[in-house]
Amino acid sequence: MAGGCRAPSSAPTVSLPELRSLLASGRARLFDVRSREEAAAGTIPGALNIPVSELESALQMEPAAFQALYSAEKPKLEDEHLVFFCQMGKRGLQATQLARSLGYTGEWLEKES
Repeated sequence: MAGGCRAPSSAPTVSLPELRSLLASGRARLFDVRSREEAAAGTIPGALNIPVSELESALQMEPAAFQALYSAEKPKLEDEHLVFFCQMGKRGLQATQLARSLGYTGEWLEKES
């Protein structure tokens, strides 16, 4: 699982080449935890925008409700390589810590700028 860019944390980091490899192999999911307005101005292709303010309720939804609201499959507690990112790192780290507290157990990655 992952959190933010350049945020101090104990989470492992993933470099851009590593992230590209994980994405190309279908082994990573990206979550842009910035506001909808920030994400609308540009995000990483394939990233799902769930603002950090909505993340706790989103991760606690039933899978069908998550699918209906976000048009994507809800991550499973055991999914590996969930990458939460924002602009500077604070919200990405917050998202990572939140997912951990909700029982997500996959490998945590922190996206570096």
